[in-house]
Amino acid sequence: MKKLLNYSVVLFVLTVVLLLIIPLPAALVDVAIILNMSLSMMILVITMTIREPLEFAIFPSLLLITTLFRLGINVSTTRNILTNGGSSGSVIKAFGDFVLQGNVVVGIIIYLIIVLMQFIVITKGAERVAEVAARFNLDAMPGKQMAIDADLSSGLIDEQQAKTRREKIQREADFYGSMDGATKIVKGDSVMSLITTAINLVGGSIIGIIQSGDTLADVMTTYSIATVGDGLVGQIPSLLISTATGMIVTRAVAEGSLNEDISKQFLAQPQAIMMSGIAVAIMTVIPGMPVIQMGIVAIGLVSGGYYLSRRIQQEPSYVTSAMYREAEAGALSGGESSPQEEEPRPVTEEEYFKDVNNVYTLLAVEPIEMEFGYSLIPLADESVGGRLISRIVIFRRQYAQDMGFVIPSIRLRDSSGLSINQYCIKIKGEEVASGEILMDYFLALEPEHLEREVDGIETIEPAYGIPSRWIRPEDRERAELYGYTVIDPLSVMVTHLSEVIKQHAYELMTRQEVIHLIENVKKTAPELVEEAFPQLISYGLFQRILISLLKEGVPIKDLETIIETTIEAITETGLPVKDLDGIIERIRNSLKRTITRMYCEDGSMKVITLESELERTMVGSLSKGESGYYLALSPEVLQSLIRQLAEQLKKFNGISQSPVILTSQVMRMHFYRLIDQFYPNVRVLSFNEISNNIQIQSIGSLKLEKPGARGA
Repeated sequence: MKKLLNYSVVLFVLTVVLLLIIPLPAALVDVAIILNMSLSMMILVITMTIREPLEFAIFPSLLLITTLFRLGINVSTTRNILTNGGSSGSVIKAFGDFVLQGNVVVGIIIYLIIVLMQFIVITKGAERVAEVAARFNLDAMPGKQMAIDADLSSGLIDEQQAKTRREKIQREADFYGSMDGATKIVKGDSVMSLITTAINLVGGSIIGIIQSGDTLADVMTTYSIATVGDGLVGQIPSLLISTATGMIVTRAVAEGSLNEDISKQFLAQPQAIMMSGIAVAIMTVIPGMPVIQMGIVAIGLVSGGYYLSRRIQQEPSYVTSAMYREAEAGALSGGESSPQEEEPRPVTEEEYFKDVNNVYTLLAVEPIEMEFGYSLIPLADESVGGRLISRIVIFRRQYAQDMGFVIPSIRLRDSSGLSINQYCIKIKGEEVASGEILMDYFLALEPEHLEREVDGIETIEPAYGIPSRWIRPEDRERAELYGYTVIDPLSVMVTHLSEVIKQHAYELMTRQEVIHLIENVKKTAPELVEEAFPQLISYGLFQRILISLLKEGVPIKDLETIIETTIEAITETGLPVKDLDGIIERIRNSLKRTITRMYCEDGSMKVITLESELERTMVGSLSKGESGYYLALSPEVLQSLIRQLAEQLKKFNGISQSPVILTSQVMRMHFYRLIDQFYPNVRVLSFNEISNNIQIQSIGSLKLEKPGARGA
């Protein structure tokens, strides 16, 4: 029985199809007609009581089913009318007699008025509204998606709420798209109703004259009753469904059910009601007007409007336009307020910012922002296949797994200040990188040894600065044969974004994020966290430690080891808390397996080393300042090092491993600070940070050059 219920709709549709083939007796046709009318009324009532179209998302499919049901009934009634001498049940005869009232011409005219009213006014209007709603809904999707991302970035909603809202937007687009097509079914149903009416009247009359032998007047009377009755029993449900279609596609800006909205919005305008009553009263001076009826209507409107006006003045919280404003005083001030304290938000922006507390809403700075020109919106619009958001989610998850740090939400929005193909990336409100994307092209990265060129627009790959070309899609295979690496536009943007975030991740390590990470460790190691924080290790110190590790690309995923090593560095070795460099070096030594894995390929690590004479000179040049020791090299030695380093780094071209310089533990931190301003992506490691089972392969070295000397 349960399975039968699960397939009830399928069985119903199959039964409807059978109506087109199997003749039904008049009694069953009456039942089908009554069911059709009941179902149509039910659908109309539902569309008037729902608050938003998605509450009745099955309407497009239901529209097709009811239309098919109605067509099946029309076929059955037409068959009975033509074969049974104009008889097709009691319902059709009752409708025909009621409308005709003994006058065939008047009855047919009334029927035609009903059909044309539905076809020209309701069906045509619903079709146009559905078409416009579908187009506008699709056009507005990028803006809606960006609004969700903005709310997510600002913390107004969480990931689950954002996902729910995105799904709702997608469902709305699908719904209005389906309604755009479903209204064509309603239009076709109206046309088919006229055709079946003509067939019943003309065909039935011919059959009646030829076969029955009755007079023309009797035949016309019999078949006109059947024709009008059959047309009405099909047209009334069709009219109800058409009205329901118009109702549901015009519910775009509704806040409640139709009854609630009409009550609120009409009753909120007492002046309009009184003015209408006065206008009706003035019309009574026109000669021949029914003064009594018009006077009753005028008095009712004026008195009703006056009553509503007095009620609104006595109860300000009663239906007013303030109900439709977005914010209230309590929400704007950030706290909760009682109903007596609630005030509507000022209409104008100038009035809104008169309250100094509201100005603070302008001070929020997004951790990460990405702005792009108009032509790049499809990359972020999921409704048209844009995968930028999903790629960002994948990157955030992967970065968290690799580095132990969760990238905050990224705010995506379009910008009229950028060219249509341009995008820019901001960190804490300031632009740090930008690029340009040609949507209908592919980016071909030039190989190191270019043999043949492919036609395209020359450019520079934004993430790594590689010479490239924008090529047409049809040239992609040829470019790959020539040795180019071909990348789609979305991958270009996502790669650039991910590299920028990796370079600036340490800037996103806020005090709040540090506390969040520590609370996460507390779930698995509560004793360790209680021992360390905040008595032994302050949150500020730990924040500086994590920032330093992230800045040099060291994962902070193993927070337990980092905390334990920090405790040991402070308690066991007696390192002062101010000796941040010493603490960080001990932590790096504890994370040697992690650091080694990042720069090791097949059990070996390719590095650039420092010659012993250069290291001795650098150790001798260490000077102590207010913030600790630093390298005080002469300008000649510094220039020589930078020049040599530029030449040696070329040896890493074509190698997937990141450039690594190997130094002693004493010099590691100082040498890193020396070259960081010139080569921020070069990693400086010490021998103590490399696992013993790794083979170190030196592919170059830096040496102390004598004045006037040149060489690598």
